[in-house]
Amino acid sequence: QVQLVESGGGLVQAGGSLRLSCATSGRTFSSGAMGWFSQAPGKECEFVATIVWSGSMPYYADSVNGRFTISRDNAKNTVYLQMNSLKPEDTAVYYCAARSRPYGSSRPSEYDYWGQGTQVTVSS
Repeated sequence: QVQLVESGGGLVQAGGSLRLSCATSGRTFSSGAMGWFSQAPGKECEFVATIVWSGSMPYYADSVNGRFTISRDNAKNTVYLQMNSLKPEDTAVYYCAARSRPYGSSRPSEYDYWGQGTQVTVSS
């Protein structure tokens, strides 16, 4: 059974940083793309970042480009999201997602497995 477990969320002031982690088990982690998505109250799930199986070619939503960095450690079966210069509008539940295919996507429907989410709250 595939499992994704996020951690690292919390409360931070605007301008601060957080590092989210997503540990995976039960699949061949290194062969598939990974992604991060966010969902704020009353809003749809939004794409944040994705990374291909090899760790190259990260791709970001315009709203986080230059502030967030996605990376992965295939030896540890873990993907990370470094979040810098956080803004109140970044407040949301952040979800890690895994895709069976090697290349990433910005569409939630193209991911096969999801974590339970971790709350990020940015105060002004």
